Amino acid sequence: QVAPAAGTRFHQDRAKNHPILLSHTNALNSRSELYSPLCECVCSDVCFLSQVKKLVYVYLVRYAEEQQDLALLSISTFQRGLKDPNQLIRASALRVLSSIRVTIIVPIMMLAIKEAASDMSPYVRKTAAHAIPKLHSLDPEQKDQLIEVIEKLLADKTTLVAGSVVMAFEEVCPDRIDLIHKNYRKLCNLLIDVEEWGQVVIINMLTRYARTQFLNPNINESLLEESSEKAFYASDDEEDEDKKAEAATLAKRKPYVMDPDHRLLLRNTKPLLQSRNAAVVMAVAQLYFHLAPKAEVGIIAKALVRLMRSHSEVQYVVLQNVATMTIKRRGMFEPYLKSFYIRSTDPTQIKILKLEVLTNLANETNISTILREFQTYIKSMDKDFVAASIQAIGRCATNIGEVRDTCLNGLVQLLSNRDELVVAESVVVIKKLLQMQPEQHSDIIKHMAKLIDNIQVPMARASILWLIGEYCEHVPKIAPDVLRNMAKTFTNEEDIVKLQIINLAAKLYLTNSKQTKLLTQYVLNLAKYDQNYDIRDRARFIRQLIVPTDKSGALSKYAKKLFLALKPAPVLQSTFKDRDHFQLGSLSHLLNAKAAGYQELPDWPESAPDPSVRNVEVKDSVCARRTVLTGPEESDSGSGSESASASDESGSGSESEESREETESEDEEEDEEKEKKRKKRLDKTKAKKPAEESAERCTIAPSGSIKMYELLHRITGEGLAVEYCFSRQPFSPDPNMVAVQIQFTNNTNSETKNLHIEEPRLQSGMRIREFTEIGLQPSGESVTVVMGIDFCDSTQAANFQLCTHTRKFFVSIQPPVGELMTPVFLTENDFKKEQGKLMGMNEISEKLMLGEKCVNEHVIVERVTATANLSRVPCGSEKECRFAGKTVSSGCLVLVTVPTKEGGGAQLTVNCEKMLIGTLLVKDIMQALSQ
Repeated sequence: QVAPAAGTRFHQDRAKNHPILLSHTNALNSRSELYSPLCECVCSDVCFLSQVKKLVYVYLVRYAEEQQDLALLSISTFQRGLKDPNQLIRASALRVLSSIRVTIIVPIMMLAIKEAASDMSPYVRKTAAHAIPKLHSLDPEQKDQLIEVIEKLLADKTTLVAGSVVMAFEEVCPDRIDLIHKNYRKLCNLLIDVEEWGQVVIINMLTRYARTQFLNPNINESLLEESSEKAFYASDDEEDEDKKAEAATLAKRKPYVMDPDHRLLLRNTKPLLQSRNAAVVMAVAQLYFHLAPKAEVGIIAKALVRLMRSHSEVQYVVLQNVATMTIKRRGMFEPYLKSFYIRSTDPTQIKILKLEVLTNLANETNISTILREFQTYIKSMDKDFVAASIQAIGRCATNIGEVRDTCLNGLVQLLSNRDELVVAESVVVIKKLLQMQPEQHSDIIKHMAKLIDNIQVPMARASILWLIGEYCEHVPKIAPDVLRNMAKTFTNEEDIVKLQIINLAAKLYLTNSKQTKLLTQYVLNLAKYDQNYDIRDRARFIRQLIVPTDKSGALSKYAKKLFLALKPAPVLQSTFKDRDHFQLGSLSHLLNAKAAGYQELPDWPESAPDPSVRNVEVKDSVCARRTVLTGPEESDSGSGSESASASDESGSGSESEESREETESEDEEEDEEKEKKRKKRLDKTKAKKPAEESAERCTIAPSGSIKMYELLHRITGEGLAVEYCFSRQPFSPDPNMVAVQIQFTNNTNSETKNLHIEEPRLQSGMRIREFTEIGLQPSGESVTVVMGIDFCDSTQAANFQLCTHTRKFFVSIQPPVGELMTPVFLTENDFKKEQGKLMGMNEISEKLMLGEKCVNEHVIVERVTATANLSRVPCGSEKECRFAGKTVSSGCLVLVTVPTKEGGGAQLTVNCEKMLIGTLLVKDIMQALSQ
């Protein structure tokens, strides 16, 4: 049934029969007889259905390695697909081509990836980034060429590509951090808009990058911690010397100032703590834990606690990381103590992890609350959870001396519990606690000795025997009797219990040989013939030590010191204590073992590397007064040290440009003269009537209709009012910038001095050309200046500070999408030709009802040109209006068509390669025409 479906002659029958292939996919996985007809299918034009094409592609990829000769037949088809006008077909062809694991087509794959990396469509470039690791795994010798492609794609400004190319970077060349330097700030700024899994990859990569490029923000605190530990163990003389040495080193060390790029990373990742994706939140949390100052790490606690409401799998991973964090940074989770209380519906592994966190959070303040919780947990039916709860009580007693006696008494009461597992676990924990103060608790040892006949769990019996043997001097009357009873059941005991019986016999022989000499010999004789060789060897060894003979060696003299030496009390530590050397959130941290492909988290550098490697030079004309580099934004006005560091960064970033200012002073004077002339022309333009303006070949809306926007209200500006508009005139210093006309009005009774711009906060790729500083503005007068902004074809705001000699005001300019364009003059044939190139996903069409005032062609043209800076294109039809323009920054064509229909209807069509601009423009024009 399947073979005829694949090989039928008629296209319609093939399309109809391909669902049969789909239903037999599982059967096809075990046979490759149909490869040849499907190769013919893909080489013909039958694959006009996308579903059919996907199925055929999947099948070809599956059997390409087995049928390499036949696979080569379809290569030419995929190569043709790489030139297809449809971006989806180009991407699909590249995906299949890179998935065919045949080494002979490696050069073809490399060429296809290089071409796709330069494709106009970001979706195709993203697919090219996905193909890079596939080709690298097929032929590692192509690494050098692939690195060149990665370097090119890293410079891509599209959010769709960023995550994929960083993933390729991590797979192919994770050690080439020099490729990241120039793109670091761009990646930080794009991070918020990248898709979720791309955010995870970028954050993990930037975490390792930051550990190599920035100084430890907690370096001074770590020095203080080290000095306090040394002082605890040092003598007085050594302590004085250490203090002098530490004082000298601290005096030499400069006060820590955070690098602005370090601050940029922390600031741009902080909003992602509110992401709906748990992996993104976890990635940001580990970044803050590994990179942020201790005072700022606390903000991740609330986000991680929020993830505790997710599925149990997410809870498990989050709790693993929280347990590690609470060992070093306990304070950040203390306010959320109740969030870690255990529910009866929690799985066992979640319960145990929550116990771990609660134990780590225990201190003198909250220990009473936590112990009450633990008492409730002991009543649970989950035996593993009960055992973990008893161990948690023991850890609390070890860490907090004030509650040790309380915990010990509570555990002793558990010895009378009906559940044998509870009793056994209590015995093991009590044994560890008694080692700390054995002389004060001989009564407890006696009580436990009486329970040995009732307890059957081997570990518990062994713990009681060890306690009695270790502290036999505190219970001289009970210990021999315990040995007598255990000798009776020696042959039936588990191996771990037998070993402790032998140890007990040896210790009693050394301390009370009169009563226990015969018993000891009896036990050693039983052990001599035991089936376990460990027990036999232990018996021979102990016999030679404690029973001196002529053949005994020198060690027999020291038998008492060997067996009855003081032993240090055990330290009950968290199993998560040393896990922080793995990067949080990684598989290696989860498993507590280094997984394949894990990259170690680098140590902090001792001295800061050169930060200038991250400066990106912006090419500009020579007559520029000052070009602002797209660098890290300064932090909010909360931290003085941060603002200081940011100003240092801006200073270092513009040193080379300021050094050119002196040599370019003559050019600047000429530029100022041109600026004055242009202002005069602009004023004349305002004075023209609309009728006169329509006579010129210019489609700029009449100046009366140019909308003024408020930049600074006179009340907010303390008398200084600022308005701006988009003049729609070319910005002569840089044609890729939008000209923004700004009008300052001084409403105060005094002069305003030194009006200028400072501290631009720009998105990646945006640039700003400031106006020349206004030295003096008299009271009651208005001054108009022009500045240029490269918005990078986006409607995101340009933020900056407007400064006078006394005050600074934070302002922002956000352009309507129509002001990001400049008119283009096209003939009707050119318009149709360009429109044909921008079809498919690049075309947006909407129906609308024209407003009551849109009664004729003149009103439609006026409204469209008022909304967008476009020019009218000649058209043979009276019922159709055409407009053309291009984006100021990138020069992408924007074509608008408005054919009117009877009854007041119309069809609005916008063709533009940038889909976002097209969508926004359609919305604005529809609003203008429907009013």
